[in-house]
Amino acid sequence: MDARGTSRSACRHGRADDGPRGGIKADGGRVSPSNASAAAPSEEPLGAAPVTIDEAPSTPFLRRIAFFSSGGSFLDGYVLSLIGVALTQIGPLFRLTDAESAAIGASVLAGILLGTVVGGYLTDLIGRKRMFVVDIVALGVLSLLSTQCADALQLICARFLIGVFVGADYPIATSLIAEFAPTRSRAVSMGMVSAAWYLGATVAAVVGWALIDVPGGWRWMLGSAIVPCAVLLIGRRDIPESPRWLASKGRHDEAAQVMSRVFGPHAAPVTEPARPRTSLGTVFSQGYLGRILFLGVLTLCQVVPMYAIYTFGPDIMAAFGLASGKEAILGESAVSLLFLLGTFPAMYWLNTLGRRRVLIGSLACMLAGLVALGLFPQAPAAVIVAAFGLYAFFSGGPGILQWLYPNELFPTEVRATAVGVAIGISRVGTIAATYGLPLFLARFGIGPTMLVAAGLVALALGLSAALAPETRGKTLSEASAPGRHRRV
Repeated sequence: MDARGTSRSACRHGRADDGPRGGIKADGGRVSPSNASAAAPSEEPLGAAPVTIDEAPSTPFLRRIAFFSSGGSFLDGYVLSLIGVALTQIGPLFRLTDAESAAIGASVLAGILLGTVVGGYLTDLIGRKRMFVVDIVALGVLSLLSTQCADALQLICARFLIGVFVGADYPIATSLIAEFAPTRSRAVSMGMVSAAWYLGATVAAVVGWALIDVPGGWRWMLGSAIVPCAVLLIGRRDIPESPRWLASKGRHDEAAQVMSRVFGPHAAPVTEPARPRTSLGTVFSQGYLGRILFLGVLTLCQVVPMYAIYTFGPDIMAAFGLASGKEAILGESAVSLLFLLGTFPAMYWLNTLGRRRVLIGSLACMLAGLVALGLFPQAPAAVIVAAFGLYAFFSGGPGILQWLYPNELFPTEVRATAVGVAIGISRVGTIAATYGLPLFLARFGIGPTMLVAAGLVALALGLSAALAPETRGKTLSEASAPGRHRRV
């Protein structure tokens, strides 16, 4: 059979041509013979019955999408946490004032604020895949350039630009995960994003500990982000466009190609309604305004204490008298590990107990830990560590929900925009907190600082008790439909 006959046969069977001759990607690019087999799922077709995304079993290819989509979150945790260690060298070298040190810490958050909002809108407008690789390339280049900074202003600018592309990756990657994940594995897949953040922070603490005594070690710390960038660039190159996004833009033939490639020849058509127009106003419309405000404030209250702790971790550890220098960095890495460990049971609880119960229970435990730290800052080291551990471990559930909720509660045509706006609202608070923390800590001490953090978590707890929806077991179409969700 000639090439044209082969092509016609492939089309009749509902498959994109991913054999040895190569095929057409859903974004218009070619699949080369060498990577066509790598792009295809490793399992046999899933059976004669039509397979929908919501009902499909998890496959290695879907897990690969979740894994490499989580890489941007890893980079966020890595670059944000590592600057706290690097500042212990940069501060004396550049003779930084407290204000300059705070500005360096806050600059990446200002960039994330811009990147999430703009990146989310562009992702809904032009597609997930186009933005998926560009931001990682930019992050690698900027990480290398930041090693050549000669003063505080240059470093502030470099960190701001890094934040822009880190922020842009959030709505891109989490939308892809949500739109490919079957209903029953959506919480676990999104949990990988949260776990990746904490893993990045933990690795950053270890790298910082290893380089803190090396002359010029701060340059190696800031430049080391090129390594995960390279890994992500390789892993992301063959991940296809979201079939839900393609269908929402009326590109049903391309959506069918992706479905066949990922789920096999018996994949059911995507039933996403075609809404070609992407409008920022939809996020703030009557049906969704309450949701975006709830998510923005909830995420702000949850992440402000965490970002402040990570950005100035060694200083906070020293303020509690737990140690200084390399020992304080080790203490920070131990707390990071507890943050990471807390995500794993939370992935399970979100499906068994439900989103709402996990959120409220976790926030209550986090509040108890921060109140203990604020009221008893001179307590024995074991008590301080236990209180930090309580706060860190139970951050797992809310940490996952800051990504899961906005991806579930908004429709495909504005899903990435909603993620960007919700995260953007929270980053307004993190910028202020990260800039103000060293100044507040120097003036009032560690106890009042922790009590302010506890106040924010208490606000999140009250808000969640009143408004947190239950979306467990719902398809994306059901969860994102306008109207009130049950709260049981």
